[in-house]
Amino acid sequence: MNLSFQIAKRYLFGKKSTNAINLITWISIVGMAIGAAALILILSVFNGFEGILANLLKSYNPDLKIKPEKGAFFEIDDVMLSKLRGIDGVSEVSRIIEEVVLFEYDGSQEAGYIKGVDENYGKVTDIESTIIRGKYILYDDLQNFAVIGNGMFNKLSINASDAFTPVTVYMPSRGANGPMNEQFRIQDVYPGGVFTVSGEEDGQYIIVDIEVVEALLSRSGIASAFEIKMKEGAVEKNVRTAIMQVLGSNATIRNRYEQDETFLRIMNIEKWVSYLIAVLTLGIIAFNLVGSLWMIVLDKKKDISILRSMGMQTPGIKNIFTLIGMLVGLVGLAFGIGLSLLLYILQKKFDLVAVPDGFLIDAYPIELRWTDFVIVFFTVTAISYIASVLPSIRAGKVSAYVRQE
Repeated sequence: MNLSFQIAKRYLFGKKSTNAINLITWISIVGMAIGAAALILILSVFNGFEGILANLLKSYNPDLKIKPEKGAFFEIDDVMLSKLRGIDGVSEVSRIIEEVVLFEYDGSQEAGYIKGVDENYGKVTDIESTIIRGKYILYDDLQNFAVIGNGMFNKLSINASDAFTPVTVYMPSRGANGPMNEQFRIQDVYPGGVFTVSGEEDGQYIIVDIEVVEALLSRSGIASAFEIKMKEGAVEKNVRTAIMQVLGSNATIRNRYEQDETFLRIMNIEKWVSYLIAVLTLGIIAFNLVGSLWMIVLDKKKDISILRSMGMQTPGIKNIFTLIGMLVGLVGLAFGIGLSLLLYILQKKFDLVAVPDGFLIDAYPIELRWTDFVIVFFTVTAISYIASVLPSIRAGKVSAYVRQE
């Protein structure tokens, strides 16, 4: 192995019979470097978005969310709420009522979800940290307010400077067949703040005081969900078991990440599909490596014959050219890592690549993880090895005698 490596290194960096071989070899190295940098940066950008998403989920999603297994609502009373709040490991409990409604603002209409929350909601979640305009306020002595998802805010074309135009909420009256004003229960709420998270909440939800939704439903003593904040150090499994003992089998419990499981799964799929596309691109670039190795084989036919005459077997000959391909890949990888680190620093410091207006951030987030370097290392190594297979087979077929023309 040591002899093969020394010969491979000499063949790669030593003098060739023509400069074209050197040129193609360096084109291969540069191509591998750009490809490796692209792989690292793609993973890093998705890591950045995952980090932002995790923070948003931590701010908006509760530790645990409980929904009924069957039916739309839990029938609740003070005893049930007291038992939930008394569970060991539970810090706060918020009662939630969600319904599908129609929103109207100054002629614009949009269907969505109204989320009624009680006074504990701000303690269960860190909703205030997601506010990008206005403030978290649901009512005062004069009127009801709404905290509106940024996507819904844009869909309704709400004027942030207009404090006098309400968002009108229409909820169908069940079983109503009379005139239009009798078919819907109507409530007005005034824009108080705008929150931004990810997923459907941002584009479909408006948060109001729970009494607004109770008035629309003409019902009280119900909850479509409970949102729970656990105490620090609490064991989720134990808390889940205790909740099921209070609510019975008609309860579905999801933790913070399970609540957006589909969205997170889609995002993860997008990450690896993007990586796969970049790998395929790197595979195309590797054809340059195949060409340069083939030319080196042709250039070194006489040397190969001499090595055979000195006793080197076919596996040893093949190994030399496999190592040349691996060296090209590793040199390209080293340059690629350097390039990706440079671009990482520039993006962090100067926000080179900005995101469109309306996002929570101004520039594409980026986060390097050591696992990404390991993944890219094995990817580049595998592609380099595959690219060297055919040239090494060709080298193994060179005989110990070279015919003199």
